[in-house]
Amino acid sequence: MALSRKKWNNIIIFSTVLMIAILTLISEKTSEVPSDVPPLFDQQSPLSQLQFSQLWLHKGSQWQCHEKILNCHIWAKAWSKIRVSPVPAQQALSAHNDTEKPIKLTILIANNNQPQAWLWYKKQGLLLSPSSNWYLIPPSLREALTPITKITAQSISETDQYTNDK
Repeated sequence: MALSRKKWNNIIIFSTVLMIAILTLISEKTSEVPSDVPPLFDQQSPLSQLQFSQLWLHKGSQWQCHEKILNCHIWAKAWSKIRVSPVPAQQALSAHNDTEKPIKLTILIANNNQPQAWLWYKKQGLLLSPSSNWYLIPPSLREALTPITKITAQSISETDQYTNDK
């Protein structure tokens, strides 16, 4: 029993509509930050400075960033409004087999002169506080935490050198 062209077209249309509905539902569920996720920084202790590698941001009268950063305002807003969920230490990295090398973040809170050294596992969306507490960043907030930087001739030559060494 072969299917006619009309039946195949109906099957394709139905499958396409079903796939779009499923993807829309998944997108709606993952794009929202859960309501029970508290902010890392609040009104009493807002983010004042953040640095990793040579990239930095600083809150003066307005946000200022390293000259290479193209999306300064978006990047600063993402870090200053970040929300995290506490994670038990035994569950933090044990669920991730492909643990990458963490990025060291230096964070300075307003009204506190003592910088804090945090570790950021970017791929897993995990933060490790100086007091060894683990926090999970919701997937919908992770993308904006990485700055968009200018490409310079020096960074291109460094990349070429890196790829030629391999």
